[in-house]
Amino acid sequence: MKRQLPGVYAAVRKDQTQYFRASLTYRAKHISLGSYDRAEDAHQAYLLAGSLLADASASLNDYLPDSPLSFEKWVCLLNFRDNGIYFSTPIYVRPKFFYYYFAPSDFFIFDLEDLFYYATRKISRRGGHCFVADYGMQVNIMSRYGIKNYAVEGRDFRFVNGNSQDMRYENIEIINRYNGVFAVREMGRTRYRVRIHVKGNLNVGTYDSETEAAIAYNKAIDLLKKAGVDKAYAPNYMEGISPAVYADLYASIDIAPGVRNYRCE
Repeated sequence: MKRQLPGVYAAVRKDQTQYFRASLTYRAKHISLGSYDRAEDAHQAYLLAGSLLADASASLNDYLPDSPLSFEKWVCLLNFRDNGIYFSTPIYVRPKFFYYYFAPSDFFIFDLEDLFYYATRKISRRGGHCFVADYGMQVNIMSRYGIKNYAVEGRDFRFVNGNSQDMRYENIEIINRYNGVFAVREMGRTRYRVRIHVKGNLNVGTYDSETEAAIAYNKAIDLLKKAGVDKAYAPNYMEGISPAVYADLYASIDIAPGVRNYRCE
């Protein structure tokens, strides 16, 4: 039987074709480096990984596209070398925050309080949105900030320092917290416009407070359901307001005729 190169282990796929796995042990941690069609490629990955872990000067900027190691694995190894902890996701920890890398110049910055969450969940990107698999569900990472899937940057939320890669909590400001509610400037002051979608957007009204606007949206949902609109609207959940106050506001809030008198065709 042919002896394998150091760090290389032969394996067989379900279709009975052979491939080769590369791995190494560092600080008593066994690390899988990837799978390869050729034993020599797996061996080169093993050698490169050992070199990265031994050379304190090697950095993320040294990564080349033709490397036998994936960039994700490169990040994992450098973080283990420098910070003494191995994560299976491409995280590099700094004293007060951490990076989650996709490419050398493509990354997010997160608060350390999110470290465990992203150390155990891989971020996937699709259609301009970022998701993680969380208990079998795809969860938009913006939901951790109270931002809805349909929210628009600049209208519903903004990055305080202008950097959309900086996902630290202090850098994300929620402009519109509630479904159907949009802050607008009128006559030098902020008011809150409400719209609800049936076949197109219907104007619900414009209100002095965000709370009134959020309740107006809920009232519009109820009116449309009574009119026969069969649509799964998500009502606004109101925190810090008693049922009695909610009921008084609900009764007093005026709704635009287009919603109040809506009839299904």
